[in-house]
Amino acid sequence: MAVKGTIPKTMKALVAYSKDDYRFEPEYPTPECGADDIIIKTEACGICAGDLKCSHGAAMFWGDDIQPSWVKPPFIPGHEFFGTVVQIGENVTDFQLGDRVAADQIVPCGKCRFCKDGHYWMCQPHDMFGFMYYTNGGMAEYVRYPKNAVVSKIPADMLMEQAVLIEPYGCSKHAVDRAEISNEDVVVISGAGTLGLGMVTYARMKNPKLLIVLDMQDNRLAKAKEFGADLILNPGKCDIDKEIKALTEGYGCDIYIEATGNPASVIQGLTIIRKLGTFVEFSVFSKETTVDWSIIGDRKELDIRGAHLSPYAYPFVIENMSKGNLKTDGIVTTTISLEDWERGFKLAGGAEGDLKVVIKFD
Repeated sequence: MAVKGTIPKTMKALVAYSKDDYRFEPEYPTPECGADDIIIKTEACGICAGDLKCSHGAAMFWGDDIQPSWVKPPFIPGHEFFGTVVQIGENVTDFQLGDRVAADQIVPCGKCRFCKDGHYWMCQPHDMFGFMYYTNGGMAEYVRYPKNAVVSKIPADMLMEQAVLIEPYGCSKHAVDRAEISNEDVVVISGAGTLGLGMVTYARMKNPKLLIVLDMQDNRLAKAKEFGADLILNPGKCDIDKEIKALTEGYGCDIYIEATGNPASVIQGLTIIRKLGTFVEFSVFSKETTVDWSIIGDRKELDIRGAHLSPYAYPFVIENMSKGNLKTDGIVTTTISLEDWERGFKLAGGAEGDLKVVIKFD
């Protein structure tokens, strides 16, 4: 088999052997390149809230008495990553050595009903980078992109601080698209972390009647204002229901996008949204949320929409980051080495007020 490019036999990697056993491995086997594969040298990998919740043992990843385990250890975490092509298999024709690339988090099977009808991000097997041993993620020096990976090229001159945000901003775009915002809508985005801010800068391009952002941290609200919010509100400092109702003649917001992963934000949204409104849920939750479902049906007849991953989003995100239409300044707040991953995970959990913490490779 002809393979172009060479890579070392071992690499530095963070490996999850179980929910209680994450280890930095200085000499882990590098991935092997098959005939249809691409091997990239990782430039950087962001630490996502999903990575943190997985490392904390959340049941949606590791299973419990109700649901089976989804992850397949030992695996290398990380899905917010990009890099440079350093090895390609003999059947690869669309990419060359030296290309900068990023891939969708999911690796679709191409055979299930969802893949066949174009909804590849809901692929039934649902293999994703950073959670399975056969689709290892970006917290390693090298990553293998298999044949079915959805790979996009990145401009050679794109800054690391932008390129590492392609995956989260793709998710932000999909969530906002699910809301179907018009220029007559009062839109509330709850949460101004990395994903929420990605939603803010993209929602601004939709030109809503009023774009309101909620967060408990004033520094994040200031960034939301910089990224295009018309109004910023801190739920810890004011009565959100009263404020939103005062702005909408007592009706409530037309659209509520939940991006915090906090059960209180869900209840808040159901309170402040108007009848016949649209509620979009994106977040990964670490615990269950209990609400009065009669609000959804009998009282308000709401449209409740989920948002998962970043389908068909990368080309748009890459183009509009490059043009400056999607703001990214100040999102990456800390870069660390892979060896310092434990501190990185702690910082990504908000220990010192960071937005996006990134593992950067030489």
